[in-house]
Amino acid sequence: MIVPGQFYSRTKSVNTQGREPPSDTSTLHYRHGQWPRAATVEDFRRNLAAVQARIDAACRRAGRPSASVRLLPVSKTVDEARIRLSYQAGCRFLGENKVQEAQRKWEAMADLTDLRWSVIGHLQTNKAGLVARFAAEFQALDSLRVAEALERRLQAEGRSLDVFVQVNTSGENSKYGLPPDQAGAFLRALPAFPALRVRGLMTLAVMSAEAPRVRRCFRLLRELRDRLRQDAPAGIGLDELSMGMSGDYEIAIEEGATVVRVGQAIYGARSTPDNFYWPAPS
Repeated sequence: MIVPGQFYSRTKSVNTQGREPPSDTSTLHYRHGQWPRAATVEDFRRNLAAVQARIDAACRRAGRPSASVRLLPVSKTVDEARIRLSYQAGCRFLGENKVQEAQRKWEAMADLTDLRWSVIGHLQTNKAGLVARFAAEFQALDSLRVAEALERRLQAEGRSLDVFVQVNTSGENSKYGLPPDQAGAFLRALPAFPALRVRGLMTLAVMSAEAPRVRRCFRLLRELRDRLRQDAPAGIGLDELSMGMSGDYEIAIEEGATVVRVGQAIYGARSTPDNFYWPAPS
């Protein structure tokens, strides 16, 4: 079964000696197309193996060990039955954009006691209590109001939460995240929230067929992280960089990603457009 969707495909030319050229010669083709819908455990195993092979290859190009990159499968819009199949194929940590959708799935699959959830989409303060109840990770922190709401609810739950600070490296109004020049001051305020364990930074690249434009977003985040590390407050971790999705995770790895958020390449194409899950900020 095939479900229509949209995705980037990455192509490379090969030089006359049979070696891959530098990655900056890559082209990302954004097109309407189809990703096969994974419908069996074997489908998921095959897709996971294919993604992992591309992660391994990107790590080799970057001179990095494969173990330095964590694959976060993103199960947004995926129904419980297929999530259970992906669980059987080995998925134990899943990313979701919409908090209420994630909560429903967490409750429905409470029997899978080692399945953990990462909330990777924008969070409104009135949903902080939901995240504090079930999430193991939150990757889109970009507001002190949200930090305060999470801290209060986490303290009440007796829990702590791994968080990533979201930075808008593309400069697009359609994306959430702090402007890069505000990230330092934001990090300096976070020790006031001890229930939030800051692990690193997150970004979404520009949606473009031009690989150099995409690469610039990832490089900006890495260079920003390297600068911020020099005077980061005690207890603020900046080891992790969450960047790269199904169409561009290889470039993200070449630029230093330690977490890649891959959905359609594992589960299959979504029928909903990207702006359903990445709405313009209000």
